[in-house]
Amino acid sequence: MPNQIFYMLDMFAQEKYAGNQLAVIVNSGKLSSRKMQRIANEMHFSETTFVLSDLQRNGGYDVRIFTPTSEVPFAGHPTLGTAYIIKQFINQEKTDKIMLNLKVGQITVTFEKNPNGEELVWMTQAPPTFGQTFSVAQFAQILRIKVSDFESKYPIQEVSTGLQFIIVPLKTLDAVKRAQVNFDLQIKLEKENPSGILVFCPQTCNRENDLHVRVFVDAFGIPEDPTTGSGNGCLAAYMSRHMYFGSPEVDVKVEQGYEIARPSLLHLKVKCEEGKSQVKVGGRVFLVAKGRLK
Repeated sequence: MPNQIFYMLDMFAQEKYAGNQLAVIVNSGKLSSRKMQRIANEMHFSETTFVLSDLQRNGGYDVRIFTPTSEVPFAGHPTLGTAYIIKQFINQEKTDKIMLNLKVGQITVTFEKNPNGEELVWMTQAPPTFGQTFSVAQFAQILRIKVSDFESKYPIQEVSTGLQFIIVPLKTLDAVKRAQVNFDLQIKLEKENPSGILVFCPQTCNRENDLHVRVFVDAFGIPEDPTTGSGNGCLAAYMSRHMYFGSPEVDVKVEQGYEIARPSLLHLKVKCEEGKSQVKVGGRVFLVAKGRLK
């Protein structure tokens, strides 16, 4: 592993040193899975990604994603950040579309300018699947909050767009901030359903945003995530299915990470055509550092 190049990024941020951190290791095809896992634990961000080769396969780049404790088939901010690094430093063509070959399948990432001239990176996630629902009483215990804190018009439900999350609707920002996971009960739940837990409400810290979110992903070795592209993709699919905003179409801004001093901003979109929904999650990327592993 001589002089292995890596990059560090802040994802879904509005400025450097916010959002969710990511390490991207390039040209890493000769590393063993064990070595990748040890590097991911050393970096100790929510995820570290490994671009296996500078060469494309089936039109995309082979990429593996690791948390500090395990490999995962898909994750949101690592997908966007890795595509950003490939576009900037690996792909020789001027293109606004990068394809990643992940364990979950091939994911498309696109680049576009917003009205302010800022570059947004977007990914189209895998078609959503919807799993079982849970009782308010059970999650009141798991999150150590009151039954009256839950928004009873909508279910507590498992959703996946490649990685599984349990979506929990709450009424107020105060309730979201008070949520505190009972890890003994969470561990019991994870044995049956290895999922992250996403809680959200329509009250926000920033009036320009539409939803406030927190994500607990101890199932993947991360007590609380600053920003979660995969989880918010599940949230977008959930809002579309249950018409949270009165329509299956979704176009909202979500804030996350405020409780752990890593404020983040995600853009969520869902378009529905012929009974199928297309889930897209986008945000900004900031390159923070470049280095070499010795």
